[in-house]
Amino acid sequence: MLKIAYHPIYKHPLPEGHRFPMLKYDLLPKQLCYEGTCEKNNFFEPEIPNDKYIVAVHDPEYFYDLLNIKIPPREARKIGFPLTEDLVERERIIADGTIKGCEFALEFGIAMNIAGGTHHAYTNRGEAFCMLNDQAIGARYLQARGLAKKILIVDLDVHQGNGTAEIFQNDASVFTFSMHGAGNYPFKKEQSDLDIALEKETDDATYLFILRDTLPQLIDQQRPDFVFYLCGVDVVASDKLGTLGMTIEGCRARDEFVLDICHKRGIPVQCSMGGGYSPDIKTIVDAHANTFRSAQQIFF
Repeated sequence: MLKIAYHPIYKHPLPEGHRFPMLKYDLLPKQLCYEGTCEKNNFFEPEIPNDKYIVAVHDPEYFYDLLNIKIPPREARKIGFPLTEDLVERERIIADGTIKGCEFALEFGIAMNIAGGTHHAYTNRGEAFCMLNDQAIGARYLQARGLAKKILIVDLDVHQGNGTAEIFQNDASVFTFSMHGAGNYPFKKEQSDLDIALEKETDDATYLFILRDTLPQLIDQQRPDFVFYLCGVDVVASDKLGTLGMTIEGCRARDEFVLDICHKRGIPVQCSMGGGYSPDIKTIVDAHANTFRSAQQIFF
């Protein structure tokens, strides 16, 4: 059964004047149920996780400053909005959705988090609306419990996973692969184990050729026993924060390829949704829904 992390706090609005697209977190599960892709029993509600799983990734001083809303103003500005207890709670619950998703992926082959993909969060700081790196936390959780040894993070959001790259920069047990827009944030990028920077307006055919030429070989070389997939839909041409030229159909083909290769090779995969900022909310919801549709078709 496909298990999907969702909590009502996911749609929590940001402070006035700092609004960020949150509507998709409410509409996406409704759409999936309306069309019959999912039912209510596909969804589970994450909670506040044990702090030990968070401080296995993030510096304790940073984490407890975050909990107590004591992040220095200069550092808080990099996160992008005024911090509140509710927003920090939301970030912790998102991390738990990915942690529990790891367990479900081991059981069913795949699990999804309606939110997540907070790949700009570093060991000791947050950036770009990311405070805690949910997939990094999930990776350390698996390793600490002896559930996975070699992990591959496949980050196909339009933005480079700079925080993820920094967290695992000296760790051969976690391989970080980021394929992103060369001209997109962050403008000073970190070094992943493998970075592929794509030119402006890269189309479906070019994108899919590169991905199909890269990922199978990477899996053969690294032989991961678990994959984290960050499947942001900000790669589509209409995205306000993206620079690529993909269609919704191309984005779906991307998801189908990644999920199919994990399924055929028997590698559990946890998916976090990442970004999507097209001006039409229908485009965002449909593009994200395609990932869930593909998961159901391929795994179940």
